[in-house]
Amino acid sequence: MTTPNRPWLAYLCLASAMALVGGYVGLSKLLVAVFPVFLLAWMRFGIAALAMASWTQRAPFEEALSPRDRKLLFLESFFGNFLFSICMLYGMALTSALAAGVIMAAIPAVVALLSRVFLHERIAPRTVAGIACAVGGIALVSFTKHDSTHAASSILGNVMLMAAVTCEAVYVVIGKKLTGKVSPKRISALINLWGLALVTPFGIWQALRFDFSAVPASSWWLLVFYAVAASMVTVWLWMTGLKHVPASSAGVFTVLLPITAAAVGVVFLGERVSSVQAAAFALALLGVVLATWPGSGEKGLTASAAR
Repeated sequence: MTTPNRPWLAYLCLASAMALVGGYVGLSKLLVAVFPVFLLAWMRFGIAALAMASWTQRAPFEEALSPRDRKLLFLESFFGNFLFSICMLYGMALTSALAAGVIMAAIPAVVALLSRVFLHERIAPRTVAGIACAVGGIALVSFTKHDSTHAASSILGNVMLMAAVTCEAVYVVIGKKLTGKVSPKRISALINLWGLALVTPFGIWQALRFDFSAVPASSWWLLVFYAVAASMVTVWLWMTGLKHVPASSAGVFTVLLPITAAAVGVVFLGERVSSVQAAAFALALLGVVLATWPGSGEKGLTASAAR
């Protein structure tokens, strides 16, 4: 993919992956207004499975999957595909794309905390400051004034999005070793198949009671974009870039996720930004930069594309 003289190709993969994640997180608000959450997730995994059917084959240079690799792939899908998708979609149904951008910016901070707990990695002082900024941003956006009708649902939506962030962070922590043994394409395809298997019973249950004829053509096209971007393109782009870029540099690109999600909310969904929300967003972005920007002698923090 890239050579030492052309690291910008890997940087482009990482930046594109995070921009796409932010884009589909924001646009998913339109989809959850049309489709029930489990049905939406089921169709997303199903469309992606068809698109990635040829990616499941093992390449000649790859080793056979060990029992440990299979366990990691399942856990990656369970947390990063199944639970992440359900929490993210339910959260987006109850809150704004701007709030989602602020909360998703906490991914590097939560990764740092989980890495400390489960991998015993040191948390640098600057990362602690980044965690504090992320917490401050989430607190501000969570306690923004709402009318009494929507206050409870908005807070619940923020809680669901925070659960999605935690699922994504767990995905990052348990999946750090897969890129060295399994190709990016195959990782994308296999974890998508697990996601499809996990959500199928719930998807069929909602499909039996859903009126498909009432869905406009624009929603079907958006669903195809969501499926291909979330399950196929973003994972492949991120895994490809991560193979050629140090973790300390890769983490910086997570800043594009909240920026894109918020931009979608403002430009395409007509959301208005209050002064408190702007402050929350600024705090969240500062937290991302502090938590991920490489420093001298620091190993740095990696993050994965959200699904």
